[in-house]
Amino acid sequence: MGFGTFRSVKEMFTLDGKKAIVTGGGGGIGSAIAHGFAELGVDIALLDRNAESINILKRELEERYPVKVLAMPLDVCDPELSKLSRASKVVEDAVNTVIGNFGQVDILVNCHGIGQWSRAEEMDEKDWDRMIEVNLKGVFLMCQAVGRHMIERRYGKIINIASISGRIVNKPQPQAHYNASKAAVIILTKSLAAEWAKYNINVNSISPGYTLTPLIENLLKTQPNYADHWKPLIPLGRFAQPIEIAGAVTFLASEAASCITGHDLVADCGYTVW
Repeated sequence: MGFGTFRSVKEMFTLDGKKAIVTGGGGGIGSAIAHGFAELGVDIALLDRNAESINILKRELEERYPVKVLAMPLDVCDPELSKLSRASKVVEDAVNTVIGNFGQVDILVNCHGIGQWSRAEEMDEKDWDRMIEVNLKGVFLMCQAVGRHMIERRYGKIINIASISGRIVNKPQPQAHYNASKAAVIILTKSLAAEWAKYNINVNSISPGYTLTPLIENLLKTQPNYADHWKPLIPLGRFAQPIEIAGAVTFLASEAASCITGHDLVADCGYTVW
């Protein structure tokens, strides 16, 4: 479907029949994205290093929606594979398996990632390396493998989940390596958007703010003082819900965003306004 072929706005938001890969599919935001896609008729390949979480999610989705779901355990940046320079081959094989099952990949959402709080002056070099390996290299390897397929088809939508931490320095938590990794994801997104625009591939990122995933909910149970730091800085006075991030992803995956590429969509309830 190319420029000028749409008959209505409603048609532009249709995703029925599309095929998607969601990395980090077992996480709070990743699972919300998967539910959103399935509700709209998208077949989904869930990639996550946590096999149990994606298998549970696969059963949930198939029970609720008439879509095909693949659950594929995969650490997109296994340290042992990286040492052997084999990570790219493992990622490529996983993508080829998805293509073999679905016939194509229309949408890639890179939602995997790790976080850690560590003072810069005390940070272990291994922690820095792991953060960059997972949050940046893992995203690049997925984009590269799926991008090759999308280039052949002259079509694709890639959405990388970055963070407001790639735009601002959060407080009070020290996380220089996390912030740097997410800033790099944003500029990687823009770079790929520029390179692949000629192939009709849209590459965008979303920068969520504080979002009430199970991870954050558990953190606030043990460290409620962090909510006292964060909430007064949020104009809407609340944290985002995972389904709200899923809504933003759905928009960028649809033809309603066909003229948007190289953009970082901030979804933070206004946190970065001030």
